[in-house]
Amino acid sequence: MTLGLLGALLAALAYGAATVLQAVGVRRVSALPPGTSLRDRVRTGWPYAVGLALDGVGFLASVAALRTLPLFLVESAVASSVAVTAVLSVVVLGVRLGRAEVVALLVVVAGLTGLALTASAGPAVNPGPGATWWLLAAAAVVALLLVVGTVDHDRRRGAVVLSVGAGLGFGGVGVAARLLEVPSPVWGLATDGVAWALVAHGVLATVAYGLALARGRVTTVAALTFATETVVPALLGVLVLGDRVAPGHGPAAALAFVATLGGCIALAGRAEPTHPTRVTTVTEPTEPTEPTEPTEPTKPTKPTEPTEPSQAAPEDVRQST
Repeated sequence: MTLGLLGALLAALAYGAATVLQAVGVRRVSALPPGTSLRDRVRTGWPYAVGLALDGVGFLASVAALRTLPLFLVESAVASSVAVTAVLSVVVLGVRLGRAEVVALLVVVAGLTGLALTASAGPAVNPGPGATWWLLAAAAVVALLLVVGTVDHDRRRGAVVLSVGAGLGFGGVGVAARLLEVPSPVWGLATDGVAWALVAHGVLATVAYGLALARGRVTTVAALTFATETVVPALLGVLVLGDRVAPGHGPAAALAFVATLGGCIALAGRAEPTHPTRVTTVTEPTEPTEPTEPTEPTKPTKPTEPTEPSQAAPEDVRQST
């Protein structure tokens, strides 16, 4: 169980650090002047590539943890990567955390500790060959949600649909990883339906999450995704895959699960720290003043050298903040 817990912890650290590094890479590339060569952009944005590599490390660590630990523990640990992102954002990006966010961090740590103490380690119960078809059917549902959310003209509603689809997809990755049996030789995975379902869920979820972030608020998208990704696999693990808690610790495990999920949702706004941008706001037009005496019109003449702009106020004033 110790190795599994280390894998879950490593996954949370890797995913949280990856988000911050990707944000740093985006900031650096965005600060480059227009016309910068691709080589210089790649050289400047190297933190983004390191972040992608850490995403891969986190995925492998979570798969290793799922070999022995129940889904409700591993998925909660993966969702807690937002806590890692929040802490690193303070150190690296200069983000300031409020009192509520500090409390949420402590709640996440307490919840994960409670889950680690109450979870019962062991392999998943294989529900039979039909599980592969159920996983592939679930991938088809995620694909349907991806299409529906993408073509929806209402961006907010589309973001919700895409967020739920992303959560189901990432949850499907966890369920498939829990059921996956690595054959010997390893290239036998090429003909394993569970492995193909895992890949399908991962690709669809990644695309859906990216599109959701482009359409909706980061806080809403992350909260919906984390909630779906954590709750659905946890229920499937307990009801179908034989995931169990230590005898007599059911209420404590449930309380720890709710605390961890609630803390993660509260920190969801730190899941994708973005680079600062200039925000343009439009002020309300002022009340019109009394017209001044019109001047005598002059005959049009040929354009002369440009002079200093007049002080006449435009119809609406745009102020950069």
